[in-house]
Amino acid sequence: MISAATAVPDADIVLRDGSTIHVRPSTHEDELRLRAFLASLSEESRWFRFFSAGINLDRAAHAAAVPAHGLSLLAVRGPEDEVVGHGTYLVGEPGRAEVAFAVADDWHGHGIATVLLAHLAQAASRADITTFTASVLRSNHRMLRVFHDSGFPVSVSSVDDVIELEFPTSLSPDARRRFEDHQRAANVAAVAHVLRPASVAVIGASRRPHTLGGEVVRNLLASGFSGPLHLVNLRSGEVAGRPTIRSIADVEGDVELAVIAVPTAAVLETASECAEKGVRALVVLTAGFAEVGSEGRARQDELLAVCRAAGMRMVGPNSLGVANLHHQTTLNATFAPAALSAGSVAFASQSAAFGIAAIDEAAARGIGLSSCVSMGNKADLSGNDFLEYWEQDPETAVVALYLSSFGNPRRFARVVRRITMDKPVVAVKSGRTAAGERAASSRTGALLAASAVTVDALFAHAGVLRAETVGEMFDVAGLLARQPLPRGDRVAVLTNAGDPGTLCADACEAAGLRVGPPSAATRAQLAEGLAAEASTGNPVNMIASATADQYERSLRILLADDAVDAVVTIFVRPLAARAAEVARAIAAAAEGADRPVLAVWLGADVPTAEDTGAVPSFTTPEYAVRALAHAVRHASRRAAPPDPPFEAPDADIATAATIVAAGQGWLRPGDVERLLGCWGISLVPSRFVASAEAAGRAAEELGGAVALKGVVDRSDAGAVRLRLSGSTAVTRAAREMAAQLQEAGTPIEGFQVQPMLPSGTKLTLGAVADPAFGPLVACGAGGVAVELLGDVQVRLAPLGPREAGDMLRGLKSFPLLDGYRGRPRAELGSLGDLLMRVGAMAVTHPAIAELDLSPVIASPAGALVVEARVRLDAPGPSPAFPSVNA
Repeated sequence: MISAATAVPDADIVLRDGSTIHVRPSTHEDELRLRAFLASLSEESRWFRFFSAGINLDRAAHAAAVPAHGLSLLAVRGPEDEVVGHGTYLVGEPGRAEVAFAVADDWHGHGIATVLLAHLAQAASRADITTFTASVLRSNHRMLRVFHDSGFPVSVSSVDDVIELEFPTSLSPDARRRFEDHQRAANVAAVAHVLRPASVAVIGASRRPHTLGGEVVRNLLASGFSGPLHLVNLRSGEVAGRPTIRSIADVEGDVELAVIAVPTAAVLETASECAEKGVRALVVLTAGFAEVGSEGRARQDELLAVCRAAGMRMVGPNSLGVANLHHQTTLNATFAPAALSAGSVAFASQSAAFGIAAIDEAAARGIGLSSCVSMGNKADLSGNDFLEYWEQDPETAVVALYLSSFGNPRRFARVVRRITMDKPVVAVKSGRTAAGERAASSRTGALLAASAVTVDALFAHAGVLRAETVGEMFDVAGLLARQPLPRGDRVAVLTNAGDPGTLCADACEAAGLRVGPPSAATRAQLAEGLAAEASTGNPVNMIASATADQYERSLRILLADDAVDAVVTIFVRPLAARAAEVARAIAAAAEGADRPVLAVWLGADVPTAEDTGAVPSFTTPEYAVRALAHAVRHASRRAAPPDPPFEAPDADIATAATIVAAGQGWLRPGDVERLLGCWGISLVPSRFVASAEAAGRAAEELGGAVALKGVVDRSDAGAVRLRLSGSTAVTRAAREMAAQLQEAGTPIEGFQVQPMLPSGTKLTLGAVADPAFGPLVACGAGGVAVELLGDVQVRLAPLGPREAGDMLRGLKSFPLLDGYRGRPRAELGSLGDLLMRVGAMAVTHPAIAELDLSPVIASPAGALVVEARVRLDAPGPSPAFPSVNA
């Protein structure tokens, strides 16, 4: 039996109310804690757990601490590890165990039993226990509800007053979905304590302007926060005309959110005082923690430990603060100098500096925020938690992110992939460096290590719109928040000057947008209201004499044309018309339209946000087109049907798992062929032989021209001879190859003989295990120049059919697959199937560190895998489920 110490790792768990507890295996040292816990249970709770109220507490605690044949888990809180929940399974006959729970009476309804069940099931499954049983009194409605709502397929029988339950320990898709739903609701509740607090305390409130404590008080008062606001200052007196108190302990009533702006040395003590007070969440503005080195990291760990012990959640440290502009809350607990206006864009940044810059950029564009948060060092609450909050927030239409790093990219991908089917997510990710640390001894690995593609793969998989600058991020967010989504990629350009219109059309073409001529009827309507010198093609050039009325009339005509999906208007100040009146005309025409309108203002005559209304403004045509291209991509993703991950019904997973479990390092060619065969991936026929003479005989068996390859450790050793015919020629070539490699210090291990293949387009396909992002699937152009050209598409595994097709179409060399200059068109379906099988295989077998199919010949007859290599490595530990930030 697997030991309790290794069955399940310690984990911090988010409960339904957003607070946290700690789950860990119990030890003999926990006997006194367990006894105190059992003694604290009500008579009814003890009866439900033991079917008796008169148990021997000492004996029960001793048996529960370290069961001889099973596992015991504790849910604890506080600095003394007070037990608030206990779960255990006891093994009976092989493969079966009985599970039971008890939860402190004051902690019923928080989801503790559900959490313990998930962890016990995960541990039992790892210990080859396939079935859980439970005996529950018919009157124990709470525990019956836990099992019923778990998502496990529970079978039920009844014996007198006892309900007998039986269910598998493996998490079914429904069970996993339900646990994820529980976790999502808990994360939303945790963020609600930060963004929708009923009461706020500022600890370190200052009379001095331009200090953290002074500015956050100023912003809170200016925003009109309607709940109780407590200002804590050791020196007492007044701050901003309001009385202060000396300690958080002196506050009358509850405090939901505390904003900490005290010196670094005082933060830990302050957090402990908040824990004693029962504060639900902290926003720590103070710096001097993990961002300054090892000493700061130690301070941050202590701070997090204080929060965890109390179940208190935290933003920061080193945070700019948080704000919520909903009229029900109106909270501005930041030290940002600019005023915040309400809107529908939610914004998150790790960096306080970029947070301030982003707020300024949003204000300059007239973009209002629903809420914003600076996560700082992300010691506790992260962007993933806020994303799940914004997913269900009706006031948030668009999410904008400035990311310096990913705490948990796999969770980010899961959350954002779900969100972007409804709400767009626009992100700036600092740093476009190579993937760096992963092993790269295969061609697939080399492609990934040499390319800054990992984040792009994550964003493509999740549907994130990647902007290059904070300004571009808000250009895109402003467009998506204030205008309808385009129905397609057809753009009309309306201008009063020729060259800017041409520039805009060129930018559209470069961005993959179409600028086609309007219909004849549209052109005739346009001509009726314009000067004779005007052009009614596309761009529509109304010439410099165009008035505001002509802008409005022409725009209405274009918006009524079914061949137009979006309109970009351009204004260059002439002698007569003014930007303000043209802006009001454009806004009037765009109001109520079912397709987006964008406005470009060139020169010094720029309208105000009041004049432009809901029409977003841009300073150049290129900026407008970039934003529009992002909107088209998001609209296309939303309109596309679901793209479920590929499942291989013909895969022999059990045999494949046996091959993987028995292997280590680079698999021998025969094992590679067997492993791939389990997943329905066939290799071109090969003969692996040990000698030159055997190579000649293999060539004779295969017949026709063959390729001879030396089996060596290095892929670049030049151990290949092509188009050899006859056993004599092959034997001679094999001897020469062996001698040359021996002289070069690369002794040959054997030979591979394959028939020569029909012509086609060479590709490299494969997968690499990334320790943070998970399995990555890569597809690139084949041949020796692939690393130089960087023609590669990468996605997170697993893949769906649409995503696999997008990878192929995203290659620069895709025209070669699609019949470029009369070449035979490759059968794309088999290539997509191959990509999906590679992805499913990499996900199913985490020990696959590198999988390399190179070359793959794409032809009208299908995809032929010529060579394959697989390297195995021990996978990292999978995270406990569910847990904080998992």
